[in-house]
Amino acid sequence: MDFLQLPMRTAGNRTYGLTSIADFGTPLGRLQQILEDYHHIIDIAKIGIGSAYVTPNLQRKIDLYKEYKIKPYCGGTLFEKCFYQNKIPEYFSYLRKLGIEWVEISNGTLDIPIKERLDIISQAKEDFYVIAEVGSKDGNEDMPISAWKEEIQLFLEAGCEYVITEGRDSGTAGIYGTNGDVKSNLIQELVKGLDCRKMIFEAPTAKHQMYFINTIGPNVNLGNVKLDDVLVLEAQRCGLRSETFYLEETNAAYLDQAPAH
Repeated sequence: MDFLQLPMRTAGNRTYGLTSIADFGTPLGRLQQILEDYHHIIDIAKIGIGSAYVTPNLQRKIDLYKEYKIKPYCGGTLFEKCFYQNKIPEYFSYLRKLGIEWVEISNGTLDIPIKERLDIISQAKEDFYVIAEVGSKDGNEDMPISAWKEEIQLFLEAGCEYVITEGRDSGTAGIYGTNGDVKSNLIQELVKGLDCRKMIFEAPTAKHQMYFINTIGPNVNLGNVKLDDVLVLEAQRCGLRSETFYLEETNAAYLDQAPAH
């Protein structure tokens, strides 16, 4: 029964309002149980860090995600390992063999020049949907706001489907300080001149998720979400938690004019 007025949520094969989970080794049987109940509130699944390369039953896991209409891809660390060892063609072949249609191009560990990343994106988008990542995994590296905006814009213009803002699974780098606090000035500047429907903000904790929901709206794209947290996150998006309790039915933030998908 639907009798409450809740914030309007995107649904189905949505293009924004995404929940992107990080899978750091969920056993296949447990994953099946979780997806049976919660697949409708999961859009993207990242096989975290470089773990895909050593994951047992990887093909079955990829097939399971796809069976539930969830888009799987490998974490950017695996891409960077392949870049470091000059194995990008082999990596792309590996993804095609697995039936993975999405690829992340990142430089969280390595310092890959922007031109090289754009060249790789140009190659990758012939066969894959591309997600680029901006920001470093080094919590002590403070990237200027202008550089964040410039890279995000360049990646979107290059044809990336989405751009991820680095936050790590710990929430202590990139868009966060080493103490875990959101760099709110950075976020406010990013959403001013860029389409936040094309950005995925890594938000591994409820504290981070609630910040973005209250700042940008219930249909903000959130990444690095733990599998065990997807239902609580959906409740937060729907104003069913104290910290998001007063979200309006049509949130008057950055996403309220966006058409539903």
